[in-house]
Amino acid sequence: MGLLVPSGGALAPAAEAGAVPRLTDERGRVLDLRGWNVEDKTHRGADALTGVTERHFRDMAAAGFGLARLLVFWDDLEPRPGQYSERYLSRIERILDWAHRYRVRVVIDAHQDVYGPAFGGHRGIPEWATRTDGLRYVPHPGDWFGEYYEPAVQAAFEHLYEDADLRLAQARMWQVLAGRLGRHPAVFGYDLINEPMGRLRPGEDLPSGARRIERDQLTPMYNRLAAAVRRADRRHHLFVEPTPATGEAVPTGLGRVHDPKVVYAPHFYNTAMEAGRDYDPSAHWIESYESAVTRYPREQRVPVVIGEWGPVDSSLPNMGRFYEDALASLSRYAAGWAAYVWCYGGGYCAVDEAGRFRPNKERLARPFAGICCWRLRRASFSPAPPLPGCI
Repeated sequence: MGLLVPSGGALAPAAEAGAVPRLTDERGRVLDLRGWNVEDKTHRGADALTGVTERHFRDMAAAGFGLARLLVFWDDLEPRPGQYSERYLSRIERILDWAHRYRVRVVIDAHQDVYGPAFGGHRGIPEWATRTDGLRYVPHPGDWFGEYYEPAVQAAFEHLYEDADLRLAQARMWQVLAGRLGRHPAVFGYDLINEPMGRLRPGEDLPSGARRIERDQLTPMYNRLAAAVRRADRRHHLFVEPTPATGEAVPTGLGRVHDPKVVYAPHFYNTAMEAGRDYDPSAHWIESYESAVTRYPREQRVPVVIGEWGPVDSSLPNMGRFYEDALASLSRYAAGWAAYVWCYGGGYCAVDEAGRFRPNKERLARPFAGICCWRLRRASFSPAPPLPGCI
């Protein structure tokens, strides 16, 4: 458990001027959330989500983690327009039951990778909601981010943002999810879309294009989806993401999302490390990322929870240093994070087939406060016993 230094006895107040606000629960207690993404990208249709088991939540909780970002896919939820899968909703509820049994909070993530199954078998937005204007799509094996530059993929995103019928379909999808799951005690919030992208204009570089897409298309989309969710659920937090360009230390162009429970949920990935290279402390990427990513939450007065982070190869020589530098940085501004991903195997997996942490990932299983009723002045790791009021 972390050491939280209290100042006075009031419940969590507004953050000090210039600081990123803290995340609080419905009782005003400050939250410090640590956990993992939980997913099943292998199974779909009748077998969707069968790869997620009770063991995921039992093992996560036993290691001290209390947050799960659960990936769900619109193409499984609504395989045909207006026809929502009762089997899929029931499986989500079963997973939420397991999470509740082990006291794990769940963020429901409407996940997409390279838009959806129309492009190389990815998951996310249904084929019936994919419009490409007849433009080409060429797969990029081993370079998923490169596929976001494909003209057909960029066209599909633009139609999702601009076409009235697709806007309505996306809003209805969220009303179905929130209406069905909003009363479940494990639900903590909704991540409205994973890693959204868009269409770059001729001559436009990624930073300027990303800021324009965030300002002119993502901000209105988030306000539409927030309104849709609130017609079914007024209680839970709404997580909003910038484009993946944020990983290049590009400040977001997102505007105001008009909801009192917005959480800014960027991802924390470095392009070089995603390509399999080791962490380079001399590049000062973490410092640049922190400077860029904290601008929006300070301006908009919203808390931050990092939705995904972690290298594909945690065994490289500098990865121990990476985790220590990353955790120190996150502790300065983030109210929580969900590492990628709790699974049993290789690659990004947290643990191996036997449930043992993979190299350096045990560094994430350090004590932290979880909940505290006091005004927070400072949070740091300490082996000392917890202060009264922190559980």
